[in-house]
Amino acid sequence: MAKYKIAHIREQGIDLIIAPLDSSFEYRTSQEQQEFISALQICASSTGLAGAVIPIWQYGNSVRFIAPPNWHPFFKSPGIYQRVIASINKELTCG
Repeated sequence: MAKYKIAHIREQGIDLIIAPLDSSFEYRTSQEQQEFISALQICASSTGLAGAVIPIWQYGNSVRFIAPPNWHPFFKSPGIYQRVIASINKELTCG
């Protein structure tokens, strides 16, 4: 079973499940990334967590994420990765 520390936050009236990941996520194919997001979304929903799963990871000196376009300004804000890390408040166990 895999365990993921997540930040389950409410931002602008919307629930988000933000999953900080290892930088190796950058090297997965787009299909592998989408499959991971779908699996984590199912896992989160099965535990009663509301919100969209948004993976975020550091790559070199930048922060990468996969989110709907309307959330890009939020995830591009300065210090967002540190803010997410400081907001970790749950652990998902997915099998």
